[in-house]
Amino acid sequence: MKNLIIIGAGGMGRVVYDLAKECVGYNETFMIKGFIDDNVDALDNFNTYPRILGDINSYVPEPEDLFICSMGGEEKKKCISVILNKNGEFLNLIHTTVRIGTNATYGIGNIFGPYSTIASDAVIGNYNLLQQFVIIGHDCVIGDWNRLDSHTMCVGGVVIENEVTVHTSAVLSHKVVIKNRAKVAACSLVLDVVYEDSTVFGNPARRLK
Repeated sequence: MKNLIIIGAGGMGRVVYDLAKECVGYNETFMIKGFIDDNVDALDNFNTYPRILGDINSYVPEPEDLFICSMGGEEKKKCISVILNKNGEFLNLIHTTVRIGTNATYGIGNIFGPYSTIASDAVIGNYNLLQQFVIIGHDCVIGDWNRLDSHTMCVGGVVIENEVTVHTSAVLSHKVVIKNRAKVAACSLVLDVVYEDSTVFGNPARRLK
């Protein structure tokens, strides 16, 4: 039995804790050991969660430890890198309601939330967050470090590069490309390429100046 450690004990960390208890392998291949967080007092006002085991920089991974990161943005990459540099291992958290199609593949350190769909022949990289009811269509290619909020729809052939944020209920149309570090605002319909470091909003989506 492996021991899951959640990086980050804030609000999203507590959400990931609840999610982990509903994921494939819980109490079969892994149990939840606790959290690590630079704010070691983050759970002082919460009584029913596992304890904080220490801060991120000081924690030394043990042989049976596995990690998942609840944090977002630049802090996520920094914290994961700290653990990887100590030879820590990450797992995927896949909710039991997730549908994964034929030949779909994915890397490590991903979180796939309730009722999400990863359709046939989709490719997903590492350390991505797919919140609930996200749809990844057939032949989509998703890179690393991306966040797709609830009800995001990626139609067939969409390409999302790295460190992209797609907010709630956005729709990415056929074969759209979202380039590195771009952001798509909530409820947007994306019909064309979204360039690096840009933010788009609207129906159809337009770049915000």
